[in-house]
Amino acid sequence: MTDWRTISLWMDQLEQPLRPRPALGEDLQADVAIIGAGYTGLWTAYYLKRQAPHLKVVIIEAETAGFGASGRNGGWLIGDILGSARLLSGLEAEARHAAYNLLHGIPDEVGHVLQRESIDCDYRKGGSLYCAARYPEQEVALRAQLQDARKLGLGEDDYRWLAPEELAGQIRIANPYGALFSPHCATIQPARLVRGLAECVERLGVQIYEQSRVTHWQSGLLRTAQGSVKADWLVPAVEGYAGSLPPLGRYQLPVQSLIVATAPLSAATWAQIGLEHGQAFSENSRQVTYGQRTADNRLVFGARGGYQFGGRLRSDFTLKEHEVELRRYLFGELFPQLRNVELTHAWGGNLGMARRFHPHMLVDRSAGIALSGGYGGEGVGASNLGGRTLAALILGQSNELTQQPWVLGDKPLKNLSGWEPEPLRWLGYNAIIKSFVHEDKVLARRASAPWQRKFAGHLAGFMESLMR
Repeated sequence: MTDWRTISLWMDQLEQPLRPRPALGEDLQADVAIIGAGYTGLWTAYYLKRQAPHLKVVIIEAETAGFGASGRNGGWLIGDILGSARLLSGLEAEARHAAYNLLHGIPDEVGHVLQRESIDCDYRKGGSLYCAARYPEQEVALRAQLQDARKLGLGEDDYRWLAPEELAGQIRIANPYGALFSPHCATIQPARLVRGLAECVERLGVQIYEQSRVTHWQSGLLRTAQGSVKADWLVPAVEGYAGSLPPLGRYQLPVQSLIVATAPLSAATWAQIGLEHGQAFSENSRQVTYGQRTADNRLVFGARGGYQFGGRLRSDFTLKEHEVELRRYLFGELFPQLRNVELTHAWGGNLGMARRFHPHMLVDRSAGIALSGGYGGEGVGASNLGGRTLAALILGQSNELTQQPWVLGDKPLKNLSGWEPEPLRWLGYNAIIKSFVHEDKVLARRASAPWQRKFAGHLAGFMESLMR
C-alpha cells in the first residue's frame, strides 16, 4: 500500500490511521457517480445530499481522499476565482457587485459548513497579504492592481493599501515597499478538510470507493478493474489529473506547484515575523509564491513551476535540491533570519490550468456530464463554489450560482477552450517560465540598468499575455 503520509506535511499530520476504504468490486447503479474524492467531488456530493437526500451518490477514487491537490496545496481558502476581474468586467455594476459578494462569501460559507459538521481543519480567517518586498516594480504592479480593483467597484473593505509601517503590524519582512490586504481569505490544514469532508458525506449516505482507478468512462457509465457504475450523471472531478480521463486533458493542463515547510519555529522567531492571526501572504512576483504560518508554528512556503511534455502528470514529488533551494531563497529574501532554518517537509502536486486562465463549470445534460475545473491553483475556495454550482446545475436550478460568467450552462465539453497540440504547449510554457525567471533575476539585482529592468518586465508581461 502507498505510504500516503509522505504526500505532504498535511497528510503526515493526520491523527487517524490512513486505511483505505474498500475498492469497488461490483456493478452498481446510481443517480450520480463522481470520479475523484478531492474537494470538488466531495463538495458536489455534500450539496447534492443536503438538497436531495434521496439521491444515490457514489464517489470512485483512484487512491485515497487527499491524495491529489486537496491534500497537497498551500492551504489558502480564497474568496475569489482565477481571472475574476476579467470575467466580471463586462457585467453591469449591480450584477458585478452581486458576483463579487458571492465570491467573497466563499470562506464564510466553508466556515459555516465546518461548524455545522464539526470538521476541525485549523480554519482561521486572517485575510491575505500581497507584499511588495524584493524590488520596487512589485509596488508599481500592486498599486496598478488596486486601481483596477477600484474601477470594478471594490472598495477599502475588499482591498486596502498598507504602507510599510502599517504592514509591520501584520507581517515584518525585509525591505518592504507596502502591500495589498484583503480580508476575503482564510488558511486551513488542507488534509484535515478533505478527510473531514469525506467522513461527512459518508454520514449523509454517500458511498466512497478507494483504490479504484477509473479505466473507462462514457455517458452514463464508468468502469474500474473490478466493477462498474451506471449513473444518470457522471462528475469527473479530477482537476490536475484530467489527462487520465480523455478527452479532459485537452481542456485542463496539469502543471506543478512545489512547497517546503520548516520545523516549528520558536515564539521569539515568530515575534520577529508576525502573522499572529492566520494570515496568508505572498510576494508579488510572477513566481506565484504563497505562504502561511501553520497552527503548529511552521512556515509553509511554495512557488509555482513545472510542466511536463505532453501534459504528463508528475508522480515523483521528491523535490530536487534546486527546487528546494529556490523556495528557501525566496522566503529567505523576505525573512533573512530563516535562511538556514531546518526544513522538515518538501512536496508538490499537480494542478489544472484552463486555457486563457478561464475556470469553467458546466453541464452537458444530453450526455449526463457535469464538470468544474481549471482553477489554476486557487481551487481550495473555487472547488466549494464549483461543488455548489454543479449541485445546482444537476438539480436543474436557475439561481445566482448558475448565472455567473464562469458557468457555461448546458454545453458539451467541446465548447471549452482547448490547449494547443504538442510541441507548441511545451515550447510555449517553458519559454514563458524562462521569461519569468529572467525578469525576477534582473529585478532582484539592484545594480541592473533601468533599460534591462524595463525590457525584462515587458518581455515577461508579453509572454504572460500569450496564455490569456
